[in-house]
Amino acid sequence: MSKAGTVERYGIDELISRFSDLPIAEWLEKMDKDISWEKRALEALNHLDVDEPDWTYVAAQCYLYSIYEQVTGLRGTAVEQWASTFPAQVGRLIADGLYDERLASYSSQELAELAGVLDLSQDQRFTYIGIKTLADRYLTRSYDGTLQELPQERFMVIAMLLMVKEPRERRLELVKESYWALSHLYMTTATPTLANAGKKGGQLSSCFIDTVADDLRAIFDSCTDAATVSKNGGGLGIYLGKIRAKGSSIRGFKGVSSGVLPWMKQLNNVAVSVDQLGQRQGAIAVYLDVWHRDIFSFLDAKLNNGDERQRTHDLFTAVSVPDLFMEAVEKRENWALFDPHEVRQVMGFSLEDSYDEKKGEGSFRDRYRRCLEEEALSRVEVPAIEIMKRIMLSQLETGSPFMFYRDTVNRMNPNRHRGMIYGSNLCTEIMQNMSPTIIEEEHTKDGKIITTKTPGDFVVCNLSSISLANAVEDDVLERLITIQVRMLDNVIDLNQIEVKQAQLTNEKYRAVGLGTFGWHHLLAKKGIRWESEEAVDYADEIYEQIHYYTVKASLLLAKEKGAYPAFSGSDWHTGDYFAKRDYTSDKWNELRQDVAEYGVRNGYMMAVAPNATTSLIAGSTASIDPIFAKFYVEEKKNYRIPVVAPDLTAETTWLYKQAHLIDQKWSIRQNGRRQRHVDQGISFNLYVPNTVKAKELLELHLLAWQEGLKTTYYVRSTSVTVEDCESCSS
Repeated sequence: MSKAGTVERYGIDELISRFSDLPIAEWLEKMDKDISWEKRALEALNHLDVDEPDWTYVAAQCYLYSIYEQVTGLRGTAVEQWASTFPAQVGRLIADGLYDERLASYSSQELAELAGVLDLSQDQRFTYIGIKTLADRYLTRSYDGTLQELPQERFMVIAMLLMVKEPRERRLELVKESYWALSHLYMTTATPTLANAGKKGGQLSSCFIDTVADDLRAIFDSCTDAATVSKNGGGLGIYLGKIRAKGSSIRGFKGVSSGVLPWMKQLNNVAVSVDQLGQRQGAIAVYLDVWHRDIFSFLDAKLNNGDERQRTHDLFTAVSVPDLFMEAVEKRENWALFDPHEVRQVMGFSLEDSYDEKKGEGSFRDRYRRCLEEEALSRVEVPAIEIMKRIMLSQLETGSPFMFYRDTVNRMNPNRHRGMIYGSNLCTEIMQNMSPTIIEEEHTKDGKIITTKTPGDFVVCNLSSISLANAVEDDVLERLITIQVRMLDNVIDLNQIEVKQAQLTNEKYRAVGLGTFGWHHLLAKKGIRWESEEAVDYADEIYEQIHYYTVKASLLLAKEKGAYPAFSGSDWHTGDYFAKRDYTSDKWNELRQDVAEYGVRNGYMMAVAPNATTSLIAGSTASIDPIFAKFYVEEKKNYRIPVVAPDLTAETTWLYKQAHLIDQKWSIRQNGRRQRHVDQGISFNLYVPNTVKAKELLELHLLAWQEGLKTTYYVRSTSVTVEDCESCSS
């Protein structure tokens, strides 16, 4: 029998045993044996609708058989013996330059033992769009596009790479545990890790944040760093608030600065031209303070009308907002706009370098008042509500700017002893200390030029996410998070980041971002309505539990490997971290005492990313978002795939209320409770109809700020289409 024949027999038998009920069984009986498995998958998809959602699994299984056929045919083996080829496969792909040479540290005996753990039955968890996405974007292919890897091998290779530096005596145990977490779809790694771990030359981190100094060389160097990050698939947030405003002085000449916008144009060109091997253009978000004198031109930069020379359509914009501004909006008071360069020159301090931790001397509130009182300092005064109107106008037309509530962020920063947070990343969930890199050059006596860089904090974050509906339902959170934090922590030591100051920052704080997806999926399975106090309380309960296990896992790693270098003096160290979050139970008090004694391995631990792509792979709902529709068609460049809400039944259908029909105040309240337990941020979207009134949208923004949200991401109007970030997808 040919190898294709063994796949055919295996597939038919398995499908009949798994999908025995009508009408699937009837379709199987009529299946044309002469068409390919891939075409059978598409035929199965034609039956998919809200009344018969299981057709997605039939289509997925048919598509999987087409993958098995390709790979086992290439290896010359029957599908039943596929796992036995794994050791040779690893060696061959290392030799071919497709796999990372570090995998060669696993012996033939170890590879054979791991092959025995590979479980083809885990593939039955995939929906059609899940396996199609995994195969198209993540499975290893040769340079000519030939598929070389099966889904379970991808998970195993990721596990092997992430544990490659662990002590040999327990390395296999940790690889198996990592494979257990991935193969059961209890978690997904971020897109760069899923795509690149175990492959030659792959970069594993998702998110980066740079701070640009007010200096010509620094600005252009930041553009180079942005291009370097972008070519490797990273999403980038860039803080521009230190750059002088339009009309500011340069070398004493007044009124000559062009302001922030020309540098945004440079970054826009980087985003377009550095297109990640032709797969997609770079993704950059720029942050500016709401008191910066260029704020109006900044807010207009993505609009679809007006002067095109003043537009940067390929950047995402975000506004850094202090409490004082939101208070001025509430009270309909005036707001002053300043030039940061002039503030430094006249006042001797940088207004952006403070926040309202306390309302005394040196706080943002105090410094802003002093700027208002200083007659020598120029300013533009406008009603605060007029700025807010411009923000909302842009949001309804383009989905952005994103909102960054800087005082809340910095008050809750566990490493405020070592710095300041000015902005976030592309998807608004990463919040870590930031500072610009300073560059100096000097001539030597022998005619050489020495360039010295004093590295700033160039933020890096490494992401992965829990599939809530799977992990909570199977009661595996503690076991899962223990291995998940280790996997994330190991990414830091395995990664080689080309931007060197990013590498140094990564090692200094050892920041990770453990997140979640499938919140709506979980609520539906639990029988909890989205718009209910029960959902708000459940968000509080489940995220506190996740947070506790995450801190505990990082503590255990610190006992084993040592605390992160900047631990001393942090809120983790002093216990302020726990006091600020009102963690006073016996288990939290015990954990606090252990952390004070042994430290934690990671200075930042949790961040909830958008993860639209990887949640599809895991067959769940994205992030903490409600669903768009119970049934929709996912459209990409080369396909249109019907998708049904997960676990859709007669019992769950009424719990899957669509995003734009949900009262957003319930979503904000849920996220306020959730945010308490997330030390970094949460990618949180607002869903509004295109008929929303300005007053209604303003009320949502005010409520988000009052509830303690650190950021809001897109305002998703029914008339606005936005492209989800894939860099942070985890």
